[in-house]
Amino acid sequence: MAAPRTTQLKISGMGCASCVGRVETALRDVPGVSDATVNFATETAQVTYDGKVSALTDALTLAGYPANVRQTSLSIGGMNCASCVSKIERALAADPSVVEAQVNLASESAQVSYVEGAIDPQALAQLCTDAGYPARVTDATADTSAERAKTKEAAALTRATMLAAVLALPVFVLEMGGHMIPAFHHWLHATIGIHTSHLIQFALTTVLLLGPGRVFYAKGIPSLLRGSPDMNALVALGTGAAYLFSVTATFAPQILPQGSANVYYEAASVIVMLILLGRVLEARAKGRTGAAIRKLVGLQPKTARVEVDGKFVDRPIADIAVGDILQIRPGERVPVDGDVLEGTSYVDESMITGEPVPVGKSPDDQVVGGTVNGTGALRVHATRVGADTVLAQVIRMVEQAQGAKLPIQGLVDRITAWFVPLVIAVALLTIAIWLVFGPAPALPMALVTGVSVLIIACPCAMGLATPTSIMVGTGRAAELGVLFRKGDALQQLQQAKVIAFDKTGTLTLGRPELESVTTVNGFDRDVVIRLAAAVEARSEHPIATAITRAGPEEVPDLSEFESLTGLGVRAKVEGHDVLLGSPRLMAQNAIELATLSAEADHRANQGATPLFVAIDGRAAALLAVSDPIKPGTQQTLERLHAMGLTLAMVTGDNARTAQALADKLGIDHVTAEVLPDGKLAAISGLRDQFGTLAFVGDGINDAPALAAADIGVAIGTGTDVAIETADVVLMSGDLRGVANAVEISRRTMRNIRQNLGWAFGYNILLIPVAAGALYPISGHLLSPALAAGAMALSSVFVVSNALRLRRVRASLPEAPQGHETQEVTP
Repeated sequence: MAAPRTTQLKISGMGCASCVGRVETALRDVPGVSDATVNFATETAQVTYDGKVSALTDALTLAGYPANVRQTSLSIGGMNCASCVSKIERALAADPSVVEAQVNLASESAQVSYVEGAIDPQALAQLCTDAGYPARVTDATADTSAERAKTKEAAALTRATMLAAVLALPVFVLEMGGHMIPAFHHWLHATIGIHTSHLIQFALTTVLLLGPGRVFYAKGIPSLLRGSPDMNALVALGTGAAYLFSVTATFAPQILPQGSANVYYEAASVIVMLILLGRVLEARAKGRTGAAIRKLVGLQPKTARVEVDGKFVDRPIADIAVGDILQIRPGERVPVDGDVLEGTSYVDESMITGEPVPVGKSPDDQVVGGTVNGTGALRVHATRVGADTVLAQVIRMVEQAQGAKLPIQGLVDRITAWFVPLVIAVALLTIAIWLVFGPAPALPMALVTGVSVLIIACPCAMGLATPTSIMVGTGRAAELGVLFRKGDALQQLQQAKVIAFDKTGTLTLGRPELESVTTVNGFDRDVVIRLAAAVEARSEHPIATAITRAGPEEVPDLSEFESLTGLGVRAKVEGHDVLLGSPRLMAQNAIELATLSAEADHRANQGATPLFVAIDGRAAALLAVSDPIKPGTQQTLERLHAMGLTLAMVTGDNARTAQALADKLGIDHVTAEVLPDGKLAAISGLRDQFGTLAFVGDGINDAPALAAADIGVAIGTGTDVAIETADVVLMSGDLRGVANAVEISRRTMRNIRQNLGWAFGYNILLIPVAAGALYPISGHLLSPALAAGAMALSSVFVVSNALRLRRVRASLPEAPQGHETQEVTP
């Protein structure tokens, strides 16, 4: 049993002092707890226990006072293969304060969830360091030190590789040159002699292994002694065996069987050089996988111009506070989120929303930090700064998605956890089989095959197959304005069979507009709109607002205004008696509508709301008001249909209006006039009928439906993003982002399957070849040096294949914001 320990937990939900007793009782009832003291003022609990902290957190949650769980990011060095990932995760998970730990080989980072108060991020980093992998706490927006460290590490790796190449080349030429060119062998024998050649190879190889190659032994041998060998252990065993055998053959050949005193210095030296070269190529390729994050982080300017006592002064971005007044000059980046107070301009928001066309900004409009101001100057009131800005939220979401572990990765992790020990066992078995059954001299052949198996079977490619694709895919999605807030949504979305949409604000603009004006009895259209706008200016109803917006900026005064509940309104404008409302209102006032009734029915069947206008006792016009379909909606639904998806609409709106819209857009299933609970039932029914379901809503009113769906997709603007319940967030309000999200999901998962197919296929096919399976047919064994080259190229292939996702184009380009067109029929 573990020794008792005392820890402090941060508790939430305590509303008064009486809660203290309930929290203490809940904690003391947990087996293993010897003491629990709760402080209401500081909202903390001091607990002495000898079990897992998860038992404490479970008890607190059950009692209704959950412990605070925090997340931190760690940057980890020294990881080389998938077995490193499992070792670090085990080291972190072994601490009872850790709720969850996910390590990403490609980004060399870890996302750790821990109980606040029980441990701190620095202690978590120390756990990784104690396990042999130096780690430090990272900040989502502070990338400069990490970038410098990465550059320095890459430069050191390049220098080590170049030195290894300089040392390995003479060894290779001296040994293999004689085998490939008989004349060179005779010249070598006649001049310096074979023994001297071996001494030169010994000296160069020793320097190489103690210099550039020392890293493999410094990390591999301790991991072997701890009983958890990694990729470094495989290289250390393989090159060490070749080197020690060669040293024996050079200085004590008499102790080896007759005819077996061969040297393999070139194998040890070339293996180290090629693996180092592979790491250089891999590091350069991996460096490009995080390009999207670096672009986002680089968007925020370092300083901003702040108004102080009527003057503008430059201040560091960290000193900007909510409420500050900022000046943004033409061509500058917007430093923080804010509201425009003065000025007009066009702002390029492409890196936030994915939209290529600048968006017009004027007073009362919102601007987003990191976007680029156009030709106008703006005076802005800061509303969100630091970690609260949209840009910081985007960076956090992208990093969380990039560090996520998909369900498919679980299988890979289970395999790689025992893969390296299995490879060592296979290598030992290979050596034993060659010693027993191999032709004389059997010892050199056993050594060659054993070393080849160790070197070629490195699981690097397996470990990189999934995370590199996730990093590049989610990064490219962010550039297109699609944020996968939860990593598993990337895998689930490509499995979706049906996509359900909310109507208002999702398929439509969510703001009624005057769609058409049909005049009769010789009335002028502009006159009718002016009089109708004057009447409706007194009302705040959305339909009345739509009519008012369609009228002139200044409407005439009115008198004798009367609101007729359920019927419409009556008023006198410019000497005219004006009636505006329903057919019943017209009938009560003996207004003849014969010429407009058919048109009214037609508009109603199309989902519009018809309103009649009568002036001075005669029918004047039919006004049709509707919620316009968003630009790109039709194109999006056609594209989703082409992808083989079933489309549904779930809305609380009128069934007739919803069906009319569905018929117009080609939506397969409609559920209308439902309350929030009804939406959940509709989603459950669609899932039972078709399978995996994605729900697309505005992310605010549709939070329950977004949470209930297999994949919740929230759409909104760059300053109004619902990130709490959605799995996927579209930064712009354009529905075409849904098609882009599905496309990115499918392409990324296809890329992951390609990578895994290559990584597993490579090992399945080449391990038997390395073991000598082709020797009875060809009479040749696979050189350990060639095995090292194949292993290095396998990892480079996986990362390079993932980088192809950077070239994924938008499935549907989005329309410019602020340029929607609505048809108004004269």
